[in-house]
Amino acid sequence: MMISILPAIHEAMRERLSAMVDDLRTLVEQESPTDDKELVDRAQTLLAGRLAQAGASVERLPQEQVGDNLRAVWSGGGQRQPVLLLGHIDTVWPAGELARRPVRIEDGYFYGPGAFDMKAGLVIAIHAMEVLRQFNLPLTRDVVLLVNSDEERGSASSRGIIESQARQSDYVLVMEPALGPGMLTVGRKGVGRFRVHVRGRAAHAGREPEKGVSAIAELAQHILYLQSLNDLEKGVTVTVGVVQGGTRPNVVPAEAAAEVDLRVPNRAEEERLVPLIRQLAPYHPQAGVTVEGAVTRPAWEPDPTCVALFHRARVVGEHLDMHLERGCSGGGSDGNFTAILGVPTLDGLGPEGAGAHALDERVALESLPMRAALLAGLLLDLSLNGH
Repeated sequence: MMISILPAIHEAMRERLSAMVDDLRTLVEQESPTDDKELVDRAQTLLAGRLAQAGASVERLPQEQVGDNLRAVWSGGGQRQPVLLLGHIDTVWPAGELARRPVRIEDGYFYGPGAFDMKAGLVIAIHAMEVLRQFNLPLTRDVVLLVNSDEERGSASSRGIIESQARQSDYVLVMEPALGPGMLTVGRKGVGRFRVHVRGRAAHAGREPEKGVSAIAELAQHILYLQSLNDLEKGVTVTVGVVQGGTRPNVVPAEAAAEVDLRVPNRAEEERLVPLIRQLAPYHPQAGVTVEGAVTRPAWEPDPTCVALFHRARVVGEHLDMHLERGCSGGGSDGNFTAILGVPTLDGLGPEGAGAHALDERVALESLPMRAALLAGLLLDLSLNGH
């Protein structure tokens, strides 16, 4: 029955394209930068209303420092554990970005800040559930959608909620955007964030430079060392992305700091590199160095359970005339948390497009109904045929 209904589901999704675009426009035009709780909460209110319209029971999970989280449940009435969908409402774009780059549709793409990463993924989830209800297709397990508000900052406030829900679920499907056309994600690099702070000693740069200890000069040596840890063949990247220091051109700088991004392909590289970063020692005997930070997302290495879940999606895709391939991403997601718990996790079920975190961020419109049909078919398969 499932195989025979898939073409009809796909056609129903194509007929919904205009409605999907309208929903995406509504979400994108409500800006939701991670660090603006008021704006994020407004976006979650909009989304909560739309989820309720789609038949979900919606619970708001209040947060004090960041935007509230949402938990939406479509009841399947069965005895088996749920399928968990993961998404986030927050974006990397500051308030006012929409005025600089308003929504536009051009050459088959939807442009707008936060559209690709990842508001379109939320739209896909909504319409997939609506079509399953439209066709009155029986689900034997609940479908739970968690939408958090701080994913772009590492999901510090929501990680516990995600992990708790994942432990109660048989499968996790992550609505992050696709790696590329026809791609799904079965692994992601681990992510670490560190701050290196250097203390020197201030002095007049002209009269008494010998009495100073340059924090910037000290930091420069640490930056060169950190850059030397890069190993592209192994998939290791260490990026010093922000540098600050000094007060005036004529003052030997007493303070300097750098923010460091670490990406590792596996736990072995994580265990090797984190101590090298955390244990930086001064080059100058009178300088001081402190390092704060940790791995915020553990490496997700492809395992048989995730690959098996991909193959189930691939079979669904074949009946939708989609050829799917699997890959791993250098970017982290909330799927990192669930996969390392041993819960079968499949990521990248969101839209195709390009430009995540970039000024040309865009969603391929034709991918919206295609990906929504894939999600609906996979949810049906996991409900009817899952363990």
